[in-house]
Amino acid sequence: MTEPLQLTLAFLAGGVLGLFFFGGLRWTVKRGVSMKQPALWFLGSLLLRMGVALTGFYFVAGGQWERTVSCLLGMVAVRTVMAGWPISFAKRQTLTARGASHAP
Repeated sequence: MTEPLQLTLAFLAGGVLGLFFFGGLRWTVKRGVSMKQPALWFLGSLLLRMGVALTGFYFVAGGQWERTVSCLLGMVAVRTVMAGWPISFAKRQTLTARGASHAP
């Protein structure tokens, strides 16, 4: 495989890892706040997400720092996109109302 193709595939793999990691984080937060033992839920999710991400980075990198950086950039790109996802209007109003009631 040529070098640009390897870096592109590493970037795409980083995107998939980012979707798993940050999508799993979003799902965990959404579900974890209503659990009886949220600490165990969050810890288990963290360990699973980190394990998958680190294993993915290990196999994608193949001992080459360039592929590691490309994979990391793919993961950061997904994080940037996911952080910008808009919140629905109803949820935004609820969050604003909650925040205003706790103001000093």
